[in-house]
Amino acid sequence: MQNNSGSKSYLFTIVLVAVLGGLLFGYDTAVISGAERGLQAFFMGAQDFNYTSFLHGITSSSALLGCIIGSAISGLMAGRFGRKKSLFVAGVCFFLSAAGSYYPEFLFFEKGVPTVSLWVVFNLYRVLGGIGVGMASAICPMYIAEVAPADKRGTLVSWNQFAIIFGQLVVYFVNFVILGDHIAPKMEVMAEGISRIVNLDELAADGNWSVSLGWRLMFVSECVPAGLFTILILLVPETPRYLAMAGKERQALEVLERINGSSRAKKILEEIESTVVEEKEKLLTYGWLVIFIGIMLSVFQQAVGINAVLYYAPRIFESMGMGNPMMQTVMMGVINITFTLVAILTVEKIGRKPLLIVGSLGMALGALGVTLSAAIPTLPGIIGVLSIMIYSACFMFSWGPICWVLISEIFPNTIRGAAVAIAVAFQWISNFIVSSTFVPMYAWSPSFTYGLYAVICVLAAVFVWKLVPETKGKTLEQMTDLWKKSIK
Repeated sequence: MQNNSGSKSYLFTIVLVAVLGGLLFGYDTAVISGAERGLQAFFMGAQDFNYTSFLHGITSSSALLGCIIGSAISGLMAGRFGRKKSLFVAGVCFFLSAAGSYYPEFLFFEKGVPTVSLWVVFNLYRVLGGIGVGMASAICPMYIAEVAPADKRGTLVSWNQFAIIFGQLVVYFVNFVILGDHIAPKMEVMAEGISRIVNLDELAADGNWSVSLGWRLMFVSECVPAGLFTILILLVPETPRYLAMAGKERQALEVLERINGSSRAKKILEEIESTVVEEKEKLLTYGWLVIFIGIMLSVFQQAVGINAVLYYAPRIFESMGMGNPMMQTVMMGVINITFTLVAILTVEKIGRKPLLIVGSLGMALGALGVTLSAAIPTLPGIIGVLSIMIYSACFMFSWGPICWVLISEIFPNTIRGAAVAIAVAFQWISNFIVSSTFVPMYAWSPSFTYGLYAVICVLAAVFVWKLVPETKGKTLEQMTDLWKKSIK
């Protein structure tokens, strides 16, 4: 008897495994937040170099370099080795980075003795983790989009964004549990450079547990989800789109039948085969506009300033005179999760474009509220806090998940790997630019900073309205046809 409906549980299972890559994305990028003070104190105990704030800035952001590299090579990896094998490589990068960051002295250095060489090796491990993040950020949404039926694709890809935010919250909680009754090293202690590090027992006795061991445990905690992801990704199938492009039609049909049922699977395979006649096409085969739209979706996702808010929320809330800035930060985390769920529940009903446009305008309103709060000191601080939360909430139901949805589905099959890699690389570059310029801009003029973000949000809404096609309900093969027609 033929299966004509497909297995929802099978689809859910393989998407859940892919979504673990998103969780690792969030986990790896956020783990440094709990570990960086202990890490800074550790390297300030070095005798062969002066560990300055500038060097600590490099340590805190070195993973970002790996993110750019990983996203840039993701297209080559996904196209040459497949989506599944590439995600396995990303998982290995996550695991080795977590283990290496925990014990960077392995084989070559004396444990617990900070040196400039150890600092370089530690940062290389963090770059390796960033490569995993960059690859996962591009390939996880691609994998989900290529296995998901058209009517479920937006919802399932949106779960990847939920997993990223959830991964960040998980690691905040894990760091909190690891720290326990211990306290992070005080700034004045670090300013003195801490007593020269001799051994772990002496440090522990001196009450510097977080300097000797705490930051290590935070990094190694990632080995658990990384190991789980690396093993489970071996158990899921390759995507039918990649299998068809690799000439493995029988295996592609088997996967499609399990997901969509026998009758639909054959029709979908015919559509896939009609778009992969050529195993490889040049990047601009379908014109420059589709590549430009993909790049600008990535640029706008970061240029609206969201990471400046997420990374520096405690600093912002403290400047607004709020009593406990960490409490507002936790509240914002809950809001982020809640409104990401809004996107998941509405993306297939409302569509991609309406959510992006409404979200952009809502973010502009929130940024304007922060601008006014900064420009008019007599306004109650709560106005600024609420404005930031509106800003963040609007991002979470729009640009946060929907950008990933569009990037995973907007490109034609034969250039998707390379095009997604380029778009995601621009996303990480934009992330770096926004994150590195926020602090000096905010110090110079908070009102100018958020006024600029408000203008960019409006420009993002206009861009989506004028140029971005609606992809709701369309198969990936229909998107290929759309771009073919646009260049005729």
